[in-house]
Amino acid sequence: MPANFAPGQWALILGGSSGFGLATAQVLADHGMNLCIVHRDRRSQLAGIEPEFEKLRGLGVAVQTHNTDALSAAKRGAVLDSLAEVIGEGRVRVLLHSIAFGNLKPLVSPMTRTARDATQKLASALGLEGERVQAVMDEWFATGAAAAHPLASPPDYSQTDFLEEEDFSRTIFNMGTSLLGWVQDLFERKLFADDARIFGLTSEGNEVAWRGYAAVAAAKVALESLARSIAIEYAPYGLRCNVIQPGITETPALAAIPGSDQMKAQALMRNPFHRLTTPVDVANAIYLLSLDEAAWVNGAVIRVDGGEHISGVSE
Repeated sequence: MPANFAPGQWALILGGSSGFGLATAQVLADHGMNLCIVHRDRRSQLAGIEPEFEKLRGLGVAVQTHNTDALSAAKRGAVLDSLAEVIGEGRVRVLLHSIAFGNLKPLVSPMTRTARDATQKLASALGLEGERVQAVMDEWFATGAAAAHPLASPPDYSQTDFLEEEDFSRTIFNMGTSLLGWVQDLFERKLFADDARIFGLTSEGNEVAWRGYAAVAAAKVALESLARSIAIEYAPYGLRCNVIQPGITETPALAAIPGSDQMKAQALMRNPFHRLTTPVDVANAIYLLSLDEAAWVNGAVIRVDGGEHISGVSE
């Protein structure tokens, strides 16, 4: 594929070993952008991750990878020292914050859901044994029948471990305000290109309350607020900052959310295209917003969900 970026431009991706971060790395590299990927993975996971990084190198771009803590100021400095040695000044065109490290505890022990009661009533009306009907509903849902989710067994939520104030502060920093340190350090070191693009990731949880998502939702709202301030205060220096709001997407981060199977089922029924958003859908949008032609997009929250957010239809 022909290159769309000037030679020597780089993307710095925080959280680039899976999900949105890795997909964005692949799309940008495919269009000629060099990559600095910061990720934090266990040694046992690296055997599956390194081949993905080798594929990126096979696209003919330079690739730096750092398996380190992107939330540590000291580790951030070490990454930027290493990057500066390679690229010099004024080369980072894209900064993507794709860190998914937050607390997913509920606020309180959930009340018993009525799904089992509804299944029991259905079984009684049909003259069938309730547990058997429940098992059929669960099996049907597990095989991908989105319409079965209201009658499937409810998700398992913790009955004893609940969010505390410290959980909120850590999550808000990890998934939200930690973007600021990277922006400030890159700026002070003069590593940003003249027309740099900064991206964060939010979700529909910025407006909708999902059980177990309260701390992450707070982080997303904080990130959006920070992104607006970056967009305004750094604009005179050539920086643009936008936030992408994907639809429900199959990623390791989604799988960690209690009730994620139900979230996927609801999204499939609501989305006008009757499919989930993919990481590549989001990566393609970030690529487009990184082009010269998108220079006037600044301070926006951009939905990349096929119309899922606005759909009032459930089929």
